[in-house]
Amino acid sequence: MTGYSKDISPVGWYVGSYVLRFVELNDGGNSDPDRKFLVWENTVIVRAGNLDEAFRKVVAVAEAETAPYEGGSDGVPVQWIFEGITELVPVYEPLEDGAEIMWAEHEAVKLSELRKRARSPSELKEHLDAKARC
Repeated sequence: MTGYSKDISPVGWYVGSYVLRFVELNDGGNSDPDRKFLVWENTVIVRAGNLDEAFRKVVAVAEAETAPYEGGSDGVPVQWIFEGITELVPVYEPLEDGAEIMWAEHEAVKLSELRKRARSPSELKEHLDAKARC
């Protein structure tokens, strides 16, 4: 393919993931680098002309999720804090059913282990339900 660049989407779409951590604003340990926090990693798509523009758009999407609010029945001041982009890749095919938007290479594994990774529709639903309860 002439003029191909692995960093530019020929269809103008990028997939980006970012992480947010949850804090109680009145808690004194929010800057402790050894403390554990609830973390969400969200994945979004953005339309952009290049990787830099896509990066800026994913950051904007993430930062839009960080307004402080009062959480729980006690109205505790809380906030999701944007910690950064974890993945940003161009989409190489037009978006439609079956379009490949991401891929990952994994180390060689035994066939028996590989087959354990596949999930049935009911297992996928159970997995989503369990995540929703968290």
